[in-house]
Amino acid sequence: MPALLTEALVHHLEPRSVASTLTPNSTQRVTLYVLAGYIAFIFLAWNLWGLRHLIYPFKLLTVAFHEFSHAAVGCCTGAKIESITLDPNEGGLTKMRGGIAACTLPAGYLGSSLIGALLIFAGFDIVASKVASIILAVMLLVTLWWARNWLTRVVVFCAIGLMVAFWFIDHGNPLRFYVLFNGVMSCLYSVWDIIDDLIFRKINESDASQFAKLCPLIPSRVWGIIWLLISIVFMVGGILAGIAAFKDDPTQQEAASKGISSHCFVAKSFLPTRF
Repeated sequence: MPALLTEALVHHLEPRSVASTLTPNSTQRVTLYVLAGYIAFIFLAWNLWGLRHLIYPFKLLTVAFHEFSHAAVGCCTGAKIESITLDPNEGGLTKMRGGIAACTLPAGYLGSSLIGALLIFAGFDIVASKVASIILAVMLLVTLWWARNWLTRVVVFCAIGLMVAFWFIDHGNPLRFYVLFNGVMSCLYSVWDIIDDLIFRKINESDASQFAKLCPLIPSRVWGIIWLLISIVFMVGGILAGIAAFKDDPTQQEAASKGISSHCFVAKSFLPTRF
């Protein structure tokens, strides 16, 4: 065991130049192609009526991330969360008492973008996707605790059910692409929602417009643009971090997922999939 630990540390801590670290290998290029395909598909499905229904459940899941982020930051700032609801028109509402509005208002967009970026990061590796799916399931179960309508409960149960199913198919490889898709969806939804609400439609009751009331020197559109840029930075950061961190090829990832990798000492005893 000490020998395996030493080998693993050498493997993961071996110094590499910045250029080589951020240069995708063949496996990562496939992941990037899939990611680009997801972006193109989501863009088309978003704007074509016949395809909108295909991404509708994932839109609702992203709204759940948005509302969870409001609630999580609310809890951290002393708020009492009363309810989280999703509606069929892809909207959401988190009711809370107390808290610090200057923290809870931007948390929806920025929190869901950060969640998306972390899911994209995890989507470059099977074992990381398994870890992310566990954390994601806990977040969704917390959301379920605050849920007050049937749609929220259905979205949560379906999302968790898919994660469980993909975990045991092909040693978790489909789970990696499911996590990656949800990450891309969450990042793009946040970006597009900010653009749609503030730059195109000027919706008065958006999070940014309410935030602008707290900081009246800066208009809501400017806050929206700031949040938009931060969301884009999160997404790009998730991609670059995934490229830098996960250099294993599919065979090595599958071996780690099954718990038989010779160099991944964490996966050897953590989250094995034997089906």
